[in-house]
Amino acid sequence: MRKEHAINKCSGKKMYRMNGHAGGHVLKGPYSGGQVYDKLGERETRDITDDTEKWYSSTKREFLRILFKNKGALLGSIIILVFILVAILAPYIAPYSYDEVDLPNMLQPPSSSYPMGTDELGRDIFSRIIYGARVSLKVSIFSVGIALIIGVVLGAIAGYFGGVVDYIISGLTDIVWSFPVTLLAIAFVATLGPSLNNLILALALTGWTGFTRLVRGEFLALREKDFILAAKALGIPDRKIVFRHMLPNSLAPIIVLFTMELPKAIIVESSLSFLGLGAQPPTPSWGSIMSTGRSYIMEAPWIFLFPGLVIAILVLAVNLFGDALRDTLDPKLRN
Repeated sequence: MRKEHAINKCSGKKMYRMNGHAGGHVLKGPYSGGQVYDKLGERETRDITDDTEKWYSSTKREFLRILFKNKGALLGSIIILVFILVAILAPYIAPYSYDEVDLPNMLQPPSSSYPMGTDELGRDIFSRIIYGARVSLKVSIFSVGIALIIGVVLGAIAGYFGGVVDYIISGLTDIVWSFPVTLLAIAFVATLGPSLNNLILALALTGWTGFTRLVRGEFLALREKDFILAAKALGIPDRKIVFRHMLPNSLAPIIVLFTMELPKAIIVESSLSFLGLGAQPPTPSWGSIMSTGRSYIMEAPWIFLFPGLVIAILVLAVNLFGDALRDTLDPKLRN
């Protein structure tokens, strides 16, 4: 005969009873009246899952609380959000069309009708700056995003496999790293032709090296950890080890670097547009507006001044948010 005995099991603050034989059962709630519910282990699995979800939820709330307790993060995030909303709602916010020519009102100083004045064709500078936010944000986000993907893939391959693969990828990274980003981007755009898409591609092909070096270093350190060695010993495929164990443990510095690369992309985009290698007329870009304004810097300095001021504000906001994010993610810098 099969011997059965009752066992009390504590889960959290509740007491459960289950049968001790193989294939026994466990109650959904505290034991009462001999009721039998789920198979052995299902309740415990749900308890662990619920506790894990609660832990992650509380951790996220704590992270956001610490992050936005930083005045720099709060100010930077507000400014970035304002720029994003301005770019999305540009057709509804701009008082004029960005390409509306009004020759009788050319080179007008700032006034109630034209808050930031007009350019040499009578176009409203304020409206062109609003539409120019779309170009700068699009170029910076997409170029850095593509660079992130390229850099993470190459860095993960180099750091995980090492050997000859690491030597080849590291050598290629060092070669690209040795060239100034702006000069290399100019060469790419000059070869591909000046356009917005080519500018995004050029910035992505010149900006992946930082991500590659970072991810490679993180993976080289992680692959010697006990939990990675244990996963390899258990025969877990390399793909799962990389995506489930190593990459999640490298996300914090990757996210920080992403925020640090955005202002660089904004400045490089503005520089190339200033040289005529970015967005082509009549599409407005902050750099192209400044390029036009340099010819009228004495008689109409507002054409040059306001786009430069907007670039400085956005770059400062992203840097403030990136610094606060770095301090929050790094326990050594949190205080």
